[in-house]
Amino acid sequence: MADITIRDAQDTIDRWIKEIGVRYFSELTNLAQLVEEVGELARIMSRTFGDQSFKESEKNNSISDELADVLFVVICIANQTNVDLTTALEKNLKKKTQRDMDRHRDNPKLT
Repeated sequence: MADITIRDAQDTIDRWIKEIGVRYFSELTNLAQLVEEVGELARIMSRTFGDQSFKESEKNNSISDELADVLFVVICIANQTNVDLTTALEKNLKKKTQRDMDRHRDNPKLT
């Protein structure tokens, strides 16, 4: 299987929503879904890398699956608000590069 681009992912998820999901949830519902999915990711991260342990029922949860859930909802929100994530990410990286050119390199906390 070939690597999927962000644009491909946006198109694929849009088709999936229309063919299988019936329609997009409202923007506010999708925001709530995003927060829920990020919370599920945080739970796994805190148990994997933090001090808490997994409950028996949580042992099959995976970081990759939760990250994919987060990405799915982010793409849904982008689609329904007409955001081209490829363009948005390119602009965002350019902004961060210009703003932080020396900031992290000069941060003594990072050495």
